Amino acid sequence: MIMGSRTVITRAEERPREAWDDPAKGSVAWHTLFSADITPTDSLSAGIAILPAGGNNPPHRHAEPELYLILEGSGVLTVDGVESLVGKGAAIFIPGNAWHSLRNELDTELRLFYVFPTGRFSDVVYEFPD
Repeated sequence: MIMGSRTVITRAEERPREAWDDPAKGSVAWHTLFSADITPTDSLSAGIAILPAGGNNPPHRHAEPELYLILEGSGVLTVDGVESLVGKGAAIFIPGNAWHSLRNELDTELRLFYVFPTGRFSDVVYEFPD
């Protein structure tokens, strides 16, 4: 636990926008909202991810389980080879080490809230297929 951990209220617009636009890592942007290296928080890291029209977050995995809550738009989520259509309001649990991807097939943004059970987002090590 971080000494002095306290309630934090923030917005995506207050956080830097980071992004990948790379065939191996996909076309996705995000704002890290909570991470022990930028906020006085512990145990969880979370943020908002944005997939542009036609964007994707290609197959990847990490040791930590992950939660998604679709805020806007819809897409095709694949977890360990099983495809599901997901849209606004869908809450999704992705087990740790599961191969997963998300693609936006529409002409509007797909926005989601994501959560990891680790205090620092930078502790999440993404693995991509060879």
